Amino acid sequence: MKWQGRRGSSNVEDRRGMSGGGKMIGGGIGGIILVLVITLLSGGNAGDILGSLTSTGSSSTAPYEQTAEEQELAEFVSVVLADTEEVWGEIFQQQGMTYTDPTLVLYSGSVDSACGTATSAVGPFYCPGDAKLYIDLSFYDELQQRFHAPGDFAMAYVIAHEVGHHVQTLLGTSKQLDSLRQTLSEKEYNRYQVRFELQADYFAGVWANHAKGMNLLEEGDLEEALAAASAVGDDTIQKQAQGYAVPDSFTHGTSEQRKRWFYKGFNSGTIKGGDTFNASEL
Repeated sequence: MKWQGRRGSSNVEDRRGMSGGGKMIGGGIGGIILVLVITLLSGGNAGDILGSLTSTGSSSTAPYEQTAEEQELAEFVSVVLADTEEVWGEIFQQQGMTYTDPTLVLYSGSVDSACGTATSAVGPFYCPGDAKLYIDLSFYDELQQRFHAPGDFAMAYVIAHEVGHHVQTLLGTSKQLDSLRQTLSEKEYNRYQVRFELQADYFAGVWANHAKGMNLLEEGDLEEALAAASAVGDDTIQKQAQGYAVPDSFTHGTSEQRKRWFYKGFNSGTIKGGDTFNASEL
């Protein structure tokens, strides 16, 4: 992706070196690690899990010395965020709406959010409670090494997916989904959650379409994003974690579904084709 020397976003909050002082209620991180594995990344609307956690205590601050690689990566995600601001601002304006920019929070180790306290094990996530994206830049290494999805545009897909959750919040979709939580069984709710996540993948594809139109994509970028989408499918992650997949527990969609909906958004470039909730087939 062509990003060097381009404008970065002013909506970046750097909390690296600050550690969250909250406690995980209900057994701590160990008690929910399997669920967090399934929600990693880019699927990462971890607010669904973190919202049930209570944050207490105090945080500590220590000087953070970033490496040259971290500095470059921080600049990269800032540029990607700026691009999403431009694209979604234009799309919302065309629809007679106003797009409110989210904030991207960089952290190291752990962080406090309106959704609770999270560690880097959660992966990148969006919290609708404060309209902020949270990411520990070490996830870039995990994306390459654990998920075997290298490349800067793979990371751009991750950011764009989380921004997709912000778009859903502004459109009221997140609130509608939350209203179903108390009325449906876990199995039934998971089906809606999958459609919710696939829509965020679609929105990530919409952004990628506009990035291509801005002549920002380079050869192989689309393939990098598709590889990342495939790597974080529920079926793939569950098979890696436990040797088999349990479809009724899926919350983000299969690898094939995630690739398909990202690609649909990429081909469309508009929000109109992203109604995953009424799609007869995913």
